[in-house]
Amino acid sequence: MTDAIPLPTSGNQAGNRLNMLAKALLVMGSALLPHSAAMAAERTLTVYTYESFTAEWGPGPIIKAGFEEQCGDCSIEFVALDSSAGILNRVQLEGDNTRADMVLGLDTNLMAIAEDTGLLVESGIDTDRLDLPVEWTSKTFVPFDYGYFAFVYDTEALSTPPTSFEALINAPDDVKIIIQDPRTSTPGLGLLLWLKSVYGDQAAEKWAALQPRILTVTKGWSEAYFSLFLNGEAPMVLSYSTSPGYHMEIDKTERYQAAAFDEGHYLQVEVAALLKRSPNQALGREFLTYLTSKAAQSSLPLSNVMYPVIDLGDDLPPSFNKLITPASTHLFSPETVRDNRRDWINEWLEASTGG
Repeated sequence: MTDAIPLPTSGNQAGNRLNMLAKALLVMGSALLPHSAAMAAERTLTVYTYESFTAEWGPGPIIKAGFEEQCGDCSIEFVALDSSAGILNRVQLEGDNTRADMVLGLDTNLMAIAEDTGLLVESGIDTDRLDLPVEWTSKTFVPFDYGYFAFVYDTEALSTPPTSFEALINAPDDVKIIIQDPRTSTPGLGLLLWLKSVYGDQAAEKWAALQPRILTVTKGWSEAYFSLFLNGEAPMVLSYSTSPGYHMEIDKTERYQAAAFDEGHYLQVEVAALLKRSPNQALGREFLTYLTSKAAQSSLPLSNVMYPVIDLGDDLPPSFNKLITPASTHLFSPETVRDNRRDWINEWLEASTGG
């Protein structure tokens, strides 16, 4: 119960009391303003991610709208960076002064490096319910989609594609491939790990043997796929086994397909994680829960052209049931990639340049 304020007994007393009351309310209001501003700031989640995620055709706008509608008085601010490696580099550079509450778009190849920074915190999200092709044990990283690296080919230029690395190496001279640089491209690194996981100590020898098939090595996936492959510069390009799904659903064509390799395919799992310094961890966990919900996951197959991490049932686009099924799944542990990536890239460079 609060104390009652006594009624004034004279005009002067009334004026004095009113002045005192006004000053008190002003002081109280001033004290509350920073708190109110802080509360408002706590409802804005700043997420570092990659550019294609936030593009108008990407999943970012859909997921942002859906989450903001659900949470009511919150907002998502996406900060678009050039790549998953760019996301990690940015938060490492900024350290405890980063604006980011969350990173979204790292993958298994960067997880150990990211965790070593000490900037991340456990997600608190139950990932046991997720549907992934591998067992998931990380308490820090929450998967939100996955896919397999594959060579996509143009059926009008190549009716019978190679079905193994050996067949690709020994393909006719006019069978050329476009690949990406493992130093700057996620698929490029994926191919390097794929070849290494298949051939081990013989990987350098296979890289050298593959050189006559390589038309060019691009910095990123978009240049390789959109600028070169779709313009007919080569019949095959390094991409994902899910890429044909987009063409079948959106372009209404089965012209572009993925070649199923006998050796199996290398897996990529994309993840999100919370930053330890974030004052918005509760909101971040709400967002991670939403990111793995059916509402968000149903947007990913066609906007990010990857598999969802939950079973969508009949909501999965029909074209995804026509995609190749890898004979086996290749995946190095995050720690193995962290410890060996530099040496394996140098091995690729030497084999590619004949050094």
